[in-house]
Amino acid sequence: MAFRKAEKKKAKLRLALTGASGSGKTYGALLIAQGLGGKIAMIDTENGSGDLYADKFDYDICTLKAPYKVEKYLQAIHEAEDAGYDIIIIDSLSHAWAGEGGLLDLQEQVAESSKSGNSYTAWRKITPLHNKLIEAMLTSKCHIIATMRTKTEYVQSKNDKGYTEIKKVGTAPIQREGMDYEFSLVFDLSPQHTATASKDRTKIFDGQVFKLSVDTGRTLRGWLESGITDLAQFKAEIWTKFMNFCNGDKEEAEKTLRILVNNKPSVEWNEDDVKTINEFIKNEEELLRKREELKATEENQDTNNSSETTEADKQ
Repeated sequence: MAFRKAEKKKAKLRLALTGASGSGKTYGALLIAQGLGGKIAMIDTENGSGDLYADKFDYDICTLKAPYKVEKYLQAIHEAEDAGYDIIIIDSLSHAWAGEGGLLDLQEQVAESSKSGNSYTAWRKITPLHNKLIEAMLTSKCHIIATMRTKTEYVQSKNDKGYTEIKKVGTAPIQREGMDYEFSLVFDLSPQHTATASKDRTKIFDGQVFKLSVDTGRTLRGWLESGITDLAQFKAEIWTKFMNFCNGDKEEAEKTLRILVNNKPSVEWNEDDVKTINEFIKNEEELLRKREELKATEENQDTNNSSETTEADKQ
């Protein structure tokens, strides 16, 4: 066991948006995702509401329907990762808990099917599934933005003119108690579409009341990228991207990567190499040019080798 100096590393976003129906969770998630930059995948459990903003944002969607089993969420997350998406929006995480076929339904079924009918012992089968979902989100190589519904209540209050008003407010998120602790950042949205941070490890939004925007995502991107690179995580992500870029051709992916960093093996990469690779990823045309350059070099080498062999045979 050894101690080391603490270092802030570049990180992936783990954000929860909570709010009552109509508070702007889906739209806010897309605004932030656009600010983060990259390919966006949405896992939609809200009866197709995720398609409503297709005219305003560029994203792909996977619709989950009842029963809302944890296994469906896990499969969708892993498929989005394998497909090379940068951001996964889970809209909404509440269905995995309280939706038809979600964990609460499953807990009830397990309790009823047991000989004792003991609902407490049924949690022994439910908790591991819940933990798998948390682990999939926390260890994902993508940014994760999850929306959670809140229980809706109506309260009476006096407005500035002294009249009584009925207001809709959101209370606790519809998820297992403590789920919000798993995220680095939690924005609570009001019916007026304003956001406050009930948890904020970035310390950027403490005490603020604001509206979510593309700039919110850009601000978060700046904070997330303000540390040193976790090279092990970076290599895994880059390998997935290049395998997708090269249509699953492992040999071509390896060659393309090496030519970008002057044939340096990945064990010798440093921060400058990381910047170089990231710049090529952002500019797909330049990456294609490098790839064609590599192919032309290999073809010339093959031609030269063939000519040398022919000359040797003549002699």
